[in-house]
Amino acid sequence: MAPPAVPPSAQSGQLYPEEAGTQPLLHRIMASETMVAVLAVLLSLIVGGLLVALTNEQVAAASSYFFARPGDLLGAAWTAASEAYAALFQGAVFNFEGQTFARMIYPLTQTLTVATPLICAGLGVTLAFRAGLFNIGAQGQIIIGAMLAAWVGFTWQLPVGLHLLLVILAGLAGGALWGSLVGLLKARTGAHEVIVTIMLNYIAIYLVGFLLTTPGFQRPGSSNPISPQLGGTALYPPLFGDTFRLHWGFVVAVLATVFAWWLLNRSTIGFELRAVGANPMAARTAGIGVTKSYVVVMVIAGALAGLAGVAQVAGTERVLTAGVAASFGFDAITVALLGRSTPWGTFIAALLFGAFRAGGVTMQTNTGTSIDIVLVVQSLIVLFIAAPPLVRALFHLPEPGAVSPAKTGKSKSPAATGGAA
Repeated sequence: MAPPAVPPSAQSGQLYPEEAGTQPLLHRIMASETMVAVLAVLLSLIVGGLLVALTNEQVAAASSYFFARPGDLLGAAWTAASEAYAALFQGAVFNFEGQTFARMIYPLTQTLTVATPLICAGLGVTLAFRAGLFNIGAQGQIIIGAMLAAWVGFTWQLPVGLHLLLVILAGLAGGALWGSLVGLLKARTGAHEVIVTIMLNYIAIYLVGFLLTTPGFQRPGSSNPISPQLGGTALYPPLFGDTFRLHWGFVVAVLATVFAWWLLNRSTIGFELRAVGANPMAARTAGIGVTKSYVVVMVIAGALAGLAGVAQVAGTERVLTAGVAASFGFDAITVALLGRSTPWGTFIAALLFGAFRAGGVTMQTNTGTSIDIVLVVQSLIVLFIAAPPLVRALFHLPEPGAVSPAKTGKSKSPAATGGAA
């Protein structure tokens, strides 16, 4: 009798698609990209904790007599890092020292408030990624969306409901317009989207700075570059009352996440965008309009970033300033990378970065740890996410598609013994 056939995975060390589902659950989890993202965050927090310890005064003092009492140095380092992260948690998630329940959950609402524009802008970057475009222009798209939304908000006088709706539509239109320029230039001239978006960012930054010095945008009687406050009918209502800054813009961000998920995974347009991102030549051969897809995805991506601008001017800030976009546009790139270019992954990553931003102030206030540590941790996350082989090597994770040792052993044993006679 001929020996049993050896599966291809036993010969090559890689799985065929039909064999992937037969792998042990733990092996699939450890080999997944999600595990790499989680461990990248964990590794960044560890390195950040070491930096906190190295810059702490008590740790520096204990290091002078390390060889006499090494435990003091280790204890001081642990105390410095743990207290810093405890303060970060207290300022971002839950305040155990709050006198009322509202005070206790206030940090969580702050995290959600900060995460709202990150979610919207991150979704715009994610959609562009999936279509094979590197959208660095979320910063400019946020600014233009915020600029048009603010103008409608402080210029027009309209009834409740209608006014806010038009503010949202103006923000969507502004971001979509700025994104469409990128898509058109990419589709018609082949201009690289990275260069175009960077240049458009500069144009948006200086344009809003100029407009805030003109009578049409500058607040009357003020010499500062700041717009009039948006009318009450143009603002997102508070989500949990005036005690908290969290507004209905967060709910809009959740709905935008659902829309982005549906668009990518359940719609024809999403299928075409993913096909173009995977292989433009094959997509063109299959009859998909690649140039049209570039324009469509950048219009949608810009609109989502413009929605982040609406959250800023109609929710959090309630005015237009030159720094309305802060660093949300650039953080959105990190959020999309950490979220593995998936809508819900981007949503969770935005919440994490919102927690960093919200809790960083409390960490600095309570422990004296510089808020720059938060920026270092965020940068390390980007570094480790961009180098998955490094994370896999440090934690001995299997490569995606690799055969688990147990499965390899089972599949090779019949071949090794020559099979039954």
